[in-house]
Amino acid sequence: MSREILVNACAVVTGPEENGPVRRPTWDHLGIRTGVGVGIEDGRIALIAPDADLHDWATTHDSRPTTHDCEGRLITPGLVDCHTHAVFGKPRVGDQARRARGEDYKAIAAAGGGILSSVEDFRGRDEAELVALTTERLVQAGRLGSTSIEVKSGYGLSLEHELKALRVIRSVQQALPQTLVPTFLGAHEIPAEHRGRGRDAYVRLVIEEMIPAVARDSLARFCDVFCEPGVFALDESRAILEAAKAAGLGAKLHADELDPYGGAELAAELGATSADHLGAISARGVDALAHSGTVAVLLPGTLTFLGKQRQAPARTLIDSGAIVALATDFNPGSSPTGNLPLIMALGVSQGRMQPEEAFLAATVNAAQAAGLDAGRLRVGARADIAVWNCRDVRELSYWYGMPLAWLALAGGRPCHLGRAGITSANSGAGPLSPPTSQTF
Repeated sequence: MSREILVNACAVVTGPEENGPVRRPTWDHLGIRTGVGVGIEDGRIALIAPDADLHDWATTHDSRPTTHDCEGRLITPGLVDCHTHAVFGKPRVGDQARRARGEDYKAIAAAGGGILSSVEDFRGRDEAELVALTTERLVQAGRLGSTSIEVKSGYGLSLEHELKALRVIRSVQQALPQTLVPTFLGAHEIPAEHRGRGRDAYVRLVIEEMIPAVARDSLARFCDVFCEPGVFALDESRAILEAAKAAGLGAKLHADELDPYGGAELAAELGATSADHLGAISARGVDALAHSGTVAVLLPGTLTFLGKQRQAPARTLIDSGAIVALATDFNPGSSPTGNLPLIMALGVSQGRMQPEEAFLAATVNAAQAAGLDAGRLRVGARADIAVWNCRDVRELSYWYGMPLAWLALAGGRPCHLGRAGITSANSGAGPLSPPTSQTF
């Protein structure tokens, strides 16, 4: 039995008391408590109590418990990154340069870039190399406060290489304390070798061979489809996700990223766990998500990196009552970052979210999108905890891209102990009271 305590915090953000996601988040949903710290036993939260009680509890059965003196810092749940493509080989730096010259996606693909270039590169790498690359990327994400991370396949696009990608995720999970959620994305693009055979052959391959193999070996929890004009049509997406659900996989959808195609409506109709991107969602799509349990996962880093002027309508989705989450979309082509606090900052500046909305979108609502019981600090829960070099939860989406994490624990195990990052100069009681109209 191991015990550790986090004491001398300015405040603890516990998250909402009620289970499940949060619609129309408010400051009260943060659950800010002062005068307390956190006790951990065997990787789970054992109590949230005043420091004196924590010291007494920790020393009852352990003469030398691990003590983290937070020195006035803020304790929150660890962040949940519910949409990444972290299993890839080389970066696509050439794509970025071509976009800056005004080239569109088709021109970039014709010049050897785009998703299919990542597929070609991925297929040429062995599992050991991909495990090493992916592990280091997710270690860096942990140092930025992410303690749970969804990771997709999607750069294999053949039975052999999609299974390889999912095995990589399984191997990385064995090496890291973070919770990884594997998602099968064989329907990410039509691979080059199927372009001349007709689309139907590849869709059949995904449905008849890939999904059964993934389910048989329990390699993924979800199946995702890139539903977009020119990629996978609505009827193809429906067929793939219905086959996945029949095989016991949850459903996710890349939806309405660039065009209002009806992906959000399809996701709601199918009871998908999440509909992601939504940069061009229609009013009907907003309404469909608002009246469903499907999480709207917004990826503001993607459209920002691509140089797009339009973002997903975060404000409209939240005000409509939809469940809204934020994620990095960490991938080599359109969002090469695992920095979820940076994405929270973009949610505020580009999506007109309030800071508390952005925080809850990156914790409890993101956990819902990843199918996890995470994003809260409560007795009995897995000890996924972040300690930040600040006193005010609003600072997490204020220090644009700066590393604020001081300590991160996943299941009570350290995924960041470097104590790195900037330190806020805020010595006031930032987290103790809700914002007013004068705050901003």
